[in-house]
Amino acid sequence: MKFVLIPDSFKGTLSSTQICAICHEKIKEHFPDAEVTSIPVADGGEGSVDAFLAAVGGSREFATVKNPYFEDMRACYGLIENGQTAVIEMAACAGLPLIEDRKNPRLTTTYGVGQLIIAAAKKGVKKIIVGLGGSSTNDGGCGAAAAAGIKFYDQAGKEFVPTGGTLIDIARIDFSGKHPLLGGLEIVTMCDIDNPMYGPTGASFVFGPQKGANPQMVEELDHGIQHLSHVLAQETGNDISQIPGTGAAGAMGAGMIAFFNARLQMGIQTVLDTVKFETLIHDADYIFTGEGKLDSQSLRGKVVIGIAGRARKQQKPVIAIVGGADDAKIHSAYEMGVTAVFPINRLPQDFSVSRQYSAENLGYTVDNILRLL
Repeated sequence: MKFVLIPDSFKGTLSSTQICAICHEKIKEHFPDAEVTSIPVADGGEGSVDAFLAAVGGSREFATVKNPYFEDMRACYGLIENGQTAVIEMAACAGLPLIEDRKNPRLTTTYGVGQLIIAAAKKGVKKIIVGLGGSSTNDGGCGAAAAAGIKFYDQAGKEFVPTGGTLIDIARIDFSGKHPLLGGLEIVTMCDIDNPMYGPTGASFVFGPQKGANPQMVEELDHGIQHLSHVLAQETGNDISQIPGTGAAGAMGAGMIAFFNARLQMGIQTVLDTVKFETLIHDADYIFTGEGKLDSQSLRGKVVIGIAGRARKQQKPVIAIVGGADDAKIHSAYEMGVTAVFPINRLPQDFSVSRQYSAENLGYTVDNILRLL
């Protein structure tokens, strides 16, 4: 028998790697000769590089770049597929944990992300995967663009590196100095949200408060992002502000499109492409996946549904093991390729209690599934 394990993490309780390990152990108890392939799923945030390296192998590379406050730091990225593809986490040098008690999205920058992209390009890669998530920034990717050679000027003609609080000062953008190595690169950006650049559901209003913005600052940041959008439309002739995902990570989604010619893609689709999922499951008997909660958000193409959609084409059974499930949505999941859904919680307990037993409950549920098989 062959099992393919490809679960998302159960946020706040179990990582994807831990879930794979528990499932692997239980499978070997019941089917000692089974072949088990584990693919920890990365969503673009912290841990994405580790997940890709665990799934397909590769090496960890380091570069000295700027942190969110333009201070030098060492950050890592991954090289996979024999050095042909780089995996970069935005959080590695622009993440919220890096600033601790200095939260201020007016001042923080994505400059280091651009430096990591250039460092990877200099390694000769043909493709770069950039994961968005966990950012401390609201600069629309302008910092990353500046690190890649794109120049920003104010009304007085002075060059500067915009941050969230100074986007409003951009009068002109000069793309002519963009690093030549970026020209022939394929850049894919992992993005699992569909927020636009600005407005009530945009980058600043939805994500600004968790980065330290009070209501007044949120308004200021939103005006800055809106201004950036208008300048970009003038410079490029293309208004990207309403493209789903452009508001991700302080409008870094927009910056990746505008400055790096990147393609925004759901994280699970990026993972499935990278691990060559269709080939991997060709001789599989069962696919185990899962996530913390199966609900309406899941149905928009996140991990479980993304996997089920591709597995369905080969008529492979997909078993979803989840922390919880919204009953009203389960029937839609079945129609989209999920064979069966198993919530792990055994007793009617509040999450504050049940989360302490997540590993035990997961093991128990997987054990029972395997007994039935």
